[in-house]
Amino acid sequence: MSGTGLKSSTGESLERGRPVVIRHGLVITMDAAHRVLRDADVLVVDGVIVDVGPALAAPESALEIDATGGIVMPGMIDTHRHMWQTAMRGYGADWTLSQYFVWYYLQHGKNFRPQDIYVGNLLSGLEAIDAGVTTSVDWSHGLQTIEHADAAVDALEAVNGRFVLAYGNIQRGPWEWTAEPGFTDFYRRRFDGKGDRLGFQIAFDVTGDPAFPEKAAFEVARDLGVRVTTHAGVWGATGDDSIRLMHENDCMGPDTIFVHASSLSDDSYHRIAACGGHASVSTESEQSAGQGYPSTWKLRQFDIPISLSHDTTVWWSADLFTAMRTTIGADRARQHLEAHAHQETVTNLDLRCEEVVHWATRGGAAALGVEDRVGSLEKGKRADVVLLKNDDSPVMFPIINPYGHVVMQAQRNEVHTVLVDGDVVKHEGRLVGVDLARARAAAEETVSYLADSLGAEAWESGMCPEVPERQKRENPYQYTKK
Repeated sequence: MSGTGLKSSTGESLERGRPVVIRHGLVITMDAAHRVLRDADVLVVDGVIVDVGPALAAPESALEIDATGGIVMPGMIDTHRHMWQTAMRGYGADWTLSQYFVWYYLQHGKNFRPQDIYVGNLLSGLEAIDAGVTTSVDWSHGLQTIEHADAAVDALEAVNGRFVLAYGNIQRGPWEWTAEPGFTDFYRRRFDGKGDRLGFQIAFDVTGDPAFPEKAAFEVARDLGVRVTTHAGVWGATGDDSIRLMHENDCMGPDTIFVHASSLSDDSYHRIAACGGHASVSTESEQSAGQGYPSTWKLRQFDIPISLSHDTTVWWSADLFTAMRTTIGADRARQHLEAHAHQETVTNLDLRCEEVVHWATRGGAAALGVEDRVGSLEKGKRADVVLLKNDDSPVMFPIINPYGHVVMQAQRNEVHTVLVDGDVVKHEGRLVGVDLARARAAAEETVSYLADSLGAEAWESGMCPEVPERQKRENPYQYTKK
């Protein structure tokens, strides 16, 4: 959704391909040494970071962005979000995981047309860029037909971001839809040789059936040379048997992403660690929907690489600031809980903000196999860059602890500028070249269609599930007037 003649508020051209230099920022590089540079510049030419450091010489044609008082960091990476569901934003805010399964898997998810998939992906992609998330994995398990899949890709290509389509179809077994000629034809037509702005994975779950029919889908992924992403450790759905079957059949490795990874035994974590697999933790989802306790506290015990994700906007948003904050909170809460169970007090925290920022940036890049291209601000990498700056916000000063500020203080309101592949896609707090009115109209049409398909009663009851009666505890201490 890019346009021509795009200008900043000061009249500067924001056209794609123009060199950019971001000056005088506090730069969180997230390089191997995790260097933090004060009063430093980031120079971008032809979509590549040319240099990072103080007082850099820039081409005369470069767009200069003043980062004074701000933080410059790598674009954030969300490794698991069901983007196709975004038109239903907030509809399931009071759902359990079971209610989500019933609504999407067994009942109304089947009603989504290709144009509804398009709208969800479009909204989700724009929302991500607005929040400084430059790479998003669309865990797209609503692709009932190739037409649905084409619509999903059309939407991703309409947003100036970096995306990975994780192809899935919850209405059929993965050994069925991956075996169809249309599936591989779709991959070669829409992805093969298209570059790194649009990636591809296969998304499906392993149920624990001893026959392990999912093995055929793993073999298709291997033949295509693409990664598999799978919901693992989801309470009551995918557990230790799923991990064991994958491991015993040589169907897991560094190219496998285990989403949630809660509710697993130590044996399963050992298997994931041994194969070099990556975890995608959706803390807001795990702590609200019920997959299990958010797993970073456990994953760290087994040195399993971690990335962060947001699951679905039918509950939550695409804001990784919130993901970082809830993740560190859940992890620290567990540390205190474990200590209290042994009548001990925590005097030093295990998890620091620096590590959580790593998970949201470089950790996501590692999970996707693109750490050599994005995830840090280093010379030679693609220029996915976020500037946090808001001179009208009291939240942006003082900046004392850069990592702590990003995790504990920042929010999307502070996302001033976003670069993807060197192109300015958000500037001065506003998305660049985006027709939000058109996106809004398309979303309203999808919501109206889905509501009409369900009928008024089913629509309302789906959004407002029954609240169970609360059992009151009797208080043994009764106080009365004497």
